[in-house]
Amino acid sequence: MSTLLFYAIGFTLGCYALASLMVLVRLLRGPRAQDRVFALDLLYMQAMLVVLVTGIFHQSDRYFEVALLIALFGFVSSAGMAKFILRGEVIE
Repeated sequence: MSTLLFYAIGFTLGCYALASLMVLVRLLRGPRAQDRVFALDLLYMQAMLVVLVTGIFHQSDRYFEVALLIALFGFVSSAGMAKFILRGEVIE
């Protein structure tokens, strides 16, 4: 691995950590439920991106499968939370 890629991955993970902290503040302080759901959606997306960058760093395909699972579960949970906020129930 080149030194440029090593430093770029380190910078990227640092930026994701900073963004995750800011989203966590929004998740805890969000005045409305919609803000909290959106913050949770961003948080799982950032977790997926961290897993992808870690997979690039370790040069392994297993991380990409984990990122796909995070994306699938995150989409389903976001859809369920949106339906719960909209109608007050998830299963009709």
